Amino acid sequence: MNQYNPRVSIGLAVYNGENFLAKAIESILAQTFTNFELILSDNASTDGTEAICRSYAARDQRIRYHRNPENIGGANNENQTFRMARGEYFRWAAHDDVCAPELIAKCVAVLDADPSVILCYTMLTEINEVGEELRTISQKKGISEKAYERFRDLASRDHNCEATYGVIRASVLRKTRLEQNYTDSDRTLLCELALHGKFYEIAEPLFFKRYHQKNMYVDWRARMAWFNPALKGKVVFPYWIQFYDYLVTINRVSTSWLDKAMCYLYMVYWLLINAKKMAKDLLLALFAFVGRMGGNRQKENVYNWE
Repeated sequence: MNQYNPRVSIGLAVYNGENFLAKAIESILAQTFTNFELILSDNASTDGTEAICRSYAARDQRIRYHRNPENIGGANNENQTFRMARGEYFRWAAHDDVCAPELIAKCVAVLDADPSVILCYTMLTEINEVGEELRTISQKKGISEKAYERFRDLASRDHNCEATYGVIRASVLRKTRLEQNYTDSDRTLLCELALHGKFYEIAEPLFFKRYHQKNMYVDWRARMAWFNPALKGKVVFPYWIQFYDYLVTINRVSTSWLDKAMCYLYMVYWLLINAKKMAKDLLLALFAFVGRMGGNRQKENVYNWE
C-alpha cells in the first residue's frame, strides 16, 4: 500500500469518547480492505481520548491524529476530517460504532463497478452499550433513479441518517457544503448528495450502530449546542434553519428543472408537516425574550434546558 495515496479515507471525529473509541478503531484496523487512512480528529477532549488516539497512531502508519486546541463543534470537527482526507473515497466513522471486517471492501467494490453510484452503505444492526444486538435495519434510501425521489426519501424523518456512514465518492462530497451548524444537518447533506447521484445499499448488516445515553437526544433546540457550544442556552430556530437550507440546497445543485420543481413542491409538504414545530421555534423564542425583558430568570431557564 502507498501510504501517501490511500484509496479510502476514514474520518473519525471524537470528543470525550474513551469508553468505546478503542473498539471503533480496532474494527477499522481489522478491515480486509487495507489501502486506507484513518484520520482521528480530537475535539479538545478532557478524558482519556487523546492517549488512546496517540497510542494507535504510534502503532499504525495509516493513522493520522489531529487535536483541536478548543472544541470547534461536532459538525465542524467531522467536516475537518474530510478536508484532511486524501482518498478517492471517504467514509465518516463514529467513536462508538463498529464495522464488520468486510464493510469497506464491499462498498468499494460497488463504487468501482458502477460510476453512477455516489454513495454505498450497508444494512445496519443497532447495538446497545455492551454490544448486544437490538434490531437489524434495511433503509433502501436514496436508491431511486430519479433525483427528486431520492431527495424526498432522504428528507423524510423515517430514518436516522444511517447513510452518512456509507462510503462516498470524495469528488462528489467536495461539491457540497458538508454539514452545517444546526440539528439534523446530516439529513440535509444526504439530500444534497442525492441530487448529485444515486445511493446503493448492500443487503448485509455490516455496520453496527451503538445507541447509549450520551448519543440519544429528543430536544432539537438543546442539541444545537453539539454543533456550536456557544449556543448552549441560546434562542435557536433549528426547523426554520433547516427549511431555508433545503431551499438553498435545491437551488445550488445543478439538476433538471423537473427535479428542482418536484423538490420545491415537496418542501411545501415539508412545511405543512412541520408547521407546529416551526411555530414552537417562534413561541419559545418569544417566551425567552419576554422572560429576559421582564427579568424573570425562572422562565428563561425553562427555555435553556441546561
